Parts: sequence; structure tokens; C-alpha cells
Amino acid sequence: MRKKVLFISSGGGHLEELLALRSLFDEVDYLLVSEKTDTTKFLKDKYQNVKYLIYGTKAHLLPYLFIFAFNIIKSFFIFIKYRPDYVISTGTHTAVPMIRIAHLFKKKTIWIETMANITNGTASGHMVYNYVDKFIVQWPELLEVYPKAEYWGTIF
Repeated sequence: MRKKVLFISSGGGHLEELLALRSLFDEVDYLLVSEKTDTTKFLKDKYQNVKYLIYGTKAHLLPYLFIFAFNIIKSFFIFIKYRPDYVISTGTHTAVPMIRIAHLFKKKTIWIETMANITNGTASGHMVYNYVDKFIVQWPELLEVYPKAEYWGTIF
């Protein structure tokens, strides 16, 4: 039986990094989760198994808090319906609830810290660091920030 893998990230560069792993899609039963925006609508046309969360930005804090709360609930239902063996993410805030849910259900989790941040790590990376089974960095400098991480080079 093929492993069920849920791939999740926000849009933009995080999604580009996640899609660099698309060769894995042929080897597993996958679900791709991202925020629904004009730039992510193509996912439904290109990939078989896609779910969307609502896009929110911290620049508009009050609406973001409601959107984030809704996305936590939606992530829970996506997780329960799909029942993945693994959750793999390249970030950011969109993926944090799913990582925590997977951890709660004792499923394997992999976080790949974005290559856009070389020295400090990301806020969402810091939030999930102690909850993931494998934390991968794309810059050796980040091993100082995340001592338990593994450096594998860039995913591109």
C-alpha cells in the first residue's frame, strides 16, 4: 500500500519550494494543500488531489485572526478525511496548524525551512521546531539557529 503524504505550504515562494518535490507525487498517494489565491488556482488543473485553505495576511490583523481560526478548523477536517501517514511542509503560517494536528495524531512530520531566510529562521519554523520529526534547513548557517536540524542543501 502506498504511503499517504499531505504536502502543505502557503503560496508564493513556499509553494514553489514545495512543488520542487513534485517528483514524489508519483511515488505516494498525495494531497496538496495551499491557500486559495489567483496564483494558486492552477493547482487544481495541474494536480489531481488539491485542497485549499483561505488566504490571509498578518498585514490585516483582525480579519487574519478569524481566517487563521477558520483554517485551523478546516485543516483538522482535511487531516481527518485524508488521514495522511506523513505531512511535509515548506512553510509558512498556513502549515503550522496542520503540523501540530499531525503531531497530535502521532503522524510523521517533515518541515523544510525556506531557503529565503539564511540566518534567523522563520517565525513558523520556530513554532514547529519542537513538534516535527525531521527539520531540514537549506543553509548550513541555520544549523546554529536550529541545532537539531539536518542540512541537505537546497531543494531546487
